[in-house]
Amino acid sequence: MYDFLLTEEQQALREEVRDFVGWVPRQMVVDMDRDAIRFPREFLAEAGRRNLLGIRHPKEWGGRDLDWVASCAAMEEVGTLGYIFACTFGVGAELVCDAIVRHGTDAQKEKYVRPLLAGEIFAAEALTEPRGGSDFFGATTKAEDRGDHFLLNGQKRFIVGAEGADFFLVYARTNTDAAPHHGMTALIVDRGPGVTVKHLYGLMGSRGGGTGRVVFKDVEVPRDNVVGQVDGGVDVFNTMMIPERLGTAAMTIGPAVAALEVAGGYTTRRKAFGRRINEFEGVSFQVAEAAMLLDASRSLVYTTARAVDSGQDTARTRRYISETKKFVTEACQTVVHNAMQVMGGIGYTDVYPVERHYRDLRLASIWTGTNEVMSMIVAHEWYGEYAERAAGARAARARGRDLEADAVNAGAADEKVYE
Repeated sequence: MYDFLLTEEQQALREEVRDFVGWVPRQMVVDMDRDAIRFPREFLAEAGRRNLLGIRHPKEWGGRDLDWVASCAAMEEVGTLGYIFACTFGVGAELVCDAIVRHGTDAQKEKYVRPLLAGEIFAAEALTEPRGGSDFFGATTKAEDRGDHFLLNGQKRFIVGAEGADFFLVYARTNTDAAPHHGMTALIVDRGPGVTVKHLYGLMGSRGGGTGRVVFKDVEVPRDNVVGQVDGGVDVFNTMMIPERLGTAAMTIGPAVAALEVAGGYTTRRKAFGRRINEFEGVSFQVAEAAMLLDASRSLVYTTARAVDSGQDTARTRRYISETKKFVTEACQTVVHNAMQVMGGIGYTDVYPVERHYRDLRLASIWTGTNEVMSMIVAHEWYGEYAERAAGARAARARGRDLEADAVNAGAADEKVYE
């Protein structure tokens, strides 16, 4: 329904991804949800063979050299398999590779990006800590400068891909005397001596992605594995928030689409009181709301993707991304809720995949920054924009319009009390 937003090249890519999604065996989907598959190596390797990983990254390193609109279209399609498929598809190729492509050296790109995008090795982002979730810059993992290497100690948890990653993008404190935002460094850490996966979580949903706690004990990290600058991790983190949050929004649409499609099939065949249940307003109105929310979600995702692709107005784009992540994740949770509701009791069973999508999507409004954090960012950026607009309005009031004056008693100065 949104083909008018896509170029022929982007539509062709989407068809490639749909073909890939069709390749995925049903048993793989089932085994992922049962945690019988602990990490989807075969899935990611096939995506790499098809050149579907790292769509936005340069062809020089194995990508497609396309844009965010194309990437969002791909993420949505992958998400129809299930949320964890999109998560693992995006974490390495979108997040970790993005950091290295944007901030890393050519040697790092050759060693890590090229084989990862080919599906030959796998990566995970190690960001969250037991004592720091939303408080990212309160991280306590430390990397002590030893000259030609750093000695890394600490731990990270809720790491998607902990079980299967060959290397990790780790944020660690390298300067304890500096302010938190200016004393962290992003490091590429190979799985090896001193790197241990201590715990694989029993998750409510989004299973099969090898989500665990990673402990680093006296790990020697070569200085050549610094991404960007020493103590400059904040620059890497800030750019990573685009693929983290916009990617999350795009991938969240996929499972919601799948759930509504299943509900559509059920409600047009199921009969009650002698009629198909989609003829009852109690059902059709919930489907209408779900369809509306999906359309609104796509509108936000693709508008924001174009804003990012334009490269303009970073602060405003940051607001768009935060709004999109919050709105889409919550809207799509409602879509899956409605899909289950119109199916009744059978939707709550594993006879249909709606209950799996329901469990999986609960993660969407938590990870990559909780939606409460998204609201904080939106408010902060909007008030900054408002201050600029207000200053401009005052300067241009002689030729512009004073919106506050458009009230019957606008001149009642005594009634305008602010303190």
